[in-house]
Amino acid sequence: MKSNSAISDRRIDDVRPLITPKQLRDELPLTHRMEETVLAGREAVAAIINGTDDRVLLIAGPCSVHDPAAALDYARRLAALAILVKGQIHVVMRVYFEKPRTTLGWKGLINDPDMDGSFRVNEGLFAARSLLREVLSLGLSVGCEFLDPITPQYIADAVSWGAIGARTSQSQIHRQLASGLSMPVGFKNSTEGDIQGAVNSIAAAASAQVFAGVTEEGRVAIFSTSGNTDCHLVLRGSSAGPNYDEQSVNDALDRLSRAGMPSRVVVDASHGNSGKDHQRQSLVVTDVASRLAGGNRTIAGLMLESFLVPGRQDIVLGRADRLAYGQSVTDACVGWDETVALVGTVAEAVTRRRARMGAPTA
Repeated sequence: MKSNSAISDRRIDDVRPLITPKQLRDELPLTHRMEETVLAGREAVAAIINGTDDRVLLIAGPCSVHDPAAALDYARRLAALAILVKGQIHVVMRVYFEKPRTTLGWKGLINDPDMDGSFRVNEGLFAARSLLREVLSLGLSVGCEFLDPITPQYIADAVSWGAIGARTSQSQIHRQLASGLSMPVGFKNSTEGDIQGAVNSIAAAASAQVFAGVTEEGRVAIFSTSGNTDCHLVLRGSSAGPNYDEQSVNDALDRLSRAGMPSRVVVDASHGNSGKDHQRQSLVVTDVASRLAGGNRTIAGLMLESFLVPGRQDIVLGRADRLAYGQSVTDACVGWDETVALVGTVAEAVTRRRARMGAPTA
């Protein structure tokens, strides 16, 4: 419905009603078992980040979900793998529905589920929450990036780990949002490599905040938060190069310590740390694993962009039927076979670290 006002909405072409978060949650509720999976995942992630659990956090999955069927196929495989390494690694599936764009491009499953520019957001929300329920039913924890500040009301109850991306990590809106989220949240350093900005955001998110938002019923309200003390830093490299090396990690740890934050980080093996070359993710994981095996406990986790088929493919607008099954349409990912090998490398590193430290190797 276009406004007839002479002074308002001059550049708005269309306004469409959006389902309320409560309506979506009521139609697609979480079962008791799903809720248990969410809560157990949040507790595990927080314990690893805070150092009371000596396992390693691994967030693995496609750069973005475009095909729920392929994502669920991946989830079934990942859930089986997670059981095999649960003594060394807590696995969280990366299930990203929103894509921040540097300029233009496909904005993710929630915004444009048909990948044709129709922007059927209500359908996207149903598809996203339906997939989350399927993944949780496998006993697998879920991780999502939160981009739009309204979206979390629709899906955050199903999420065990949240991310604030490189393009929004210094945004006041996202600091406020993270302060009220019920799960641990990782803040990435900026695309240009600024770490201090992300550290400042972590400190801000740990503090009480007051901000405007939307309730489950769809009403605008003022939210007051108590702060999220489970926020942490994700090193993702930058346009200037990688930052997972020992010196860069120590610099980040020093900044966190001076800010009064826990001195542990998560390393993203993709993006700037791999030079956007998916084949180099294995180099990052192998290097980090060698430090873990040597006794390092300051690197609490790893992120891996992974899917069924390695590489990436271009979107043909309106022709999603032409896409190869199980291959990313955004950043290139490592394939399933390599994923299994890299998870094994990390699990072995944790076992060796325990043996070195004289800890149980269960």
